[in-house]
Amino acid sequence: MTRTTARELAILLGFSVAPDETAAEAAERFFEPEHYASLAGESPVFDEAPGPAELDYIRRVAALMTERRAELDGYIRRYAHGWRPERISRAAAAILRCAMCEILYVPDVPTASAIDEAVELAKKYEAAETVAFLNGVLGGFVKGELPQAGQEETP
Repeated sequence: MTRTTARELAILLGFSVAPDETAAEAAERFFEPEHYASLAGESPVFDEAPGPAELDYIRRVAALMTERRAELDGYIRRYAHGWRPERISRAAAAILRCAMCEILYVPDVPTASAIDEAVELAKKYEAAETVAFLNGVLGGFVKGELPQAGQEETP
């Protein structure tokens, strides 16, 4: 399984965490073999079960997305110029949270890769206007919150 697929599963898992459960509980439910197998017809992302390394990454990112949601949503509000929070779809918000988690808390994911992957996933789930918005939010986030990272990655 590729990191791209694992990232998409982390977003889907983070998206599915119920208000009364932890990310770990949601992961147990989501990756229960019978349940996961039942999802196979819904999308190619479910064709292969994650291995131990991918599952660790998925659980870690989904937990960060859940535990740091208020912080991440604050960044989204700060950098979502011209978009009211209620206008942002749940999928777009989940993609933004995942990318921000990777940028802030997953050191083996380069900032540019987190943004590129987020944009590609947004293309799969969102309209072009939302994809451009997402790219702008992440660009502003990196420049505003990690000015050294933004300078290093700008040619």
